[in-house]
Amino acid sequence: MRQLARKAALGCLFLVSPCAGSNMASPPADFRLVQGKEIAFDRSKGNCLACHAIADGQLPGNIGPPLVAMKLRFPDRALLRAQIWDATNRNPDSIMPPFGKHRILTGEEIDLVVEYLYSL
Repeated sequence: MRQLARKAALGCLFLVSPCAGSNMASPPADFRLVQGKEIAFDRSKGNCLACHAIADGQLPGNIGPPLVAMKLRFPDRALLRAQIWDATNRNPDSIMPPFGKHRILTGEEIDLVVEYLYSL
């Protein structure tokens, strides 16, 4: 029994050891875009399509501006992130939900949405 436990522990060590010393790379940019799009289109998360037209989005809303040419509209990524975090900072009368301030999305989720929007 004791030998079996040692073999199992040694097997686990070999499975873990290649990753233990290596730097875990962040997901590829394409994967981050897919994640950002999923969040933006998810009705229980970003739900951007409720108000905005987005390329290849179905049944878009028309309350907000179409989300196109985002790099031109927001040359500074930080401004786009701030807009998603809390649009009322720039426009107190905004009807856009403050996704970060009200914890609708996490900071990481907002970063992924920004990544996706910057690809439009």
